[in-house]
Amino acid sequence: MSDPSHIARAILLYTLAGLFLSSLDATAKILVRDYPVWWVVWARYAGHVLVVLPLAWSKAGSGFWRTGQPLLQLGRSTLLLVATIAFFSGLRYLPLAEASAISFLAPMLVVLLAGPLLGEVVPRARWAAVGVGFAGVLLVTRPGSAAFHPAALAMFAMALFNALYQLLTRKLRGDSAYTTLFYSGIVGTVAFTALLPFLDPHPLPGPGPASLFLMLGVLAGLGHWCMITALLQAQASQLTPFGYLQMVWPIGFGWLLFGQFPDRVSMAGMLVILVGGIWLAWQERRRVQPLIEPPTD
Repeated sequence: MSDPSHIARAILLYTLAGLFLSSLDATAKILVRDYPVWWVVWARYAGHVLVVLPLAWSKAGSGFWRTGQPLLQLGRSTLLLVATIAFFSGLRYLPLAEASAISFLAPMLVVLLAGPLLGEVVPRARWAAVGVGFAGVLLVTRPGSAAFHPAALAMFAMALFNALYQLLTRKLRGDSAYTTLFYSGIVGTVAFTALLPFLDPHPLPGPGPASLFLMLGVLAGLGHWCMITALLQAQASQLTPFGYLQMVWPIGFGWLLFGQFPDRVSMAGMLVILVGGIWLAWQERRRVQPLIEPPTD
């Protein structure tokens, strides 16, 4: 049985991870209004690696980068990069709260894809929870109405690639958590460091925006460190319900920073997503091997 004090600490760290990652999203939204998405993506991943390198070295030794599954690690990291590009691109046009709500579709897509990709049997109760979550997303996006924005499609793409990323993560049984954390950022860092000189020339940012670019990497590194430390101390099924608190932060940031507050229909949709997500998390508590991992930025 897990130590209650460890579980309490894990819940605190998991909640902080949600706050850091939501702060990352808010910072990215500020930057994508004035700077190319490619710059924002590069800063997010380069900063992530710079934060993770000393942590992984101190915890796992100088061989932290060695993996028995290099193609799987690189493929997983590539999926995360594509998800980030889609998310940051959509953030330019969508309110922060609505964009974040759509991203919570990812754990539900994991359920849908686990059957055909992993051969898992998905009980009816989980299908019902997924259906509830999809209904909530439809309320938030309202396809076919004047409230629908095409950028929502980028968020759907983000949720899909995030789900595939999570499914690949489940296959990484032999590698250290710190090795996996390092590889999470390496493809984005290397690819965009190489491409940056050829993409969207733009004047260099001043001290204020430069500090926000630096903050992206720090928030990404801290968020993923808190998340992985929490998952080392408690089961994912114990923590997932608290991950849905992450839906609260974007509402506050959107209101304080951008003067955006969801309308009643969107708020209702977010509540439906929350109910579906918690129901899904409750179903996962019955499994020995958790199916759901938290949304990842």
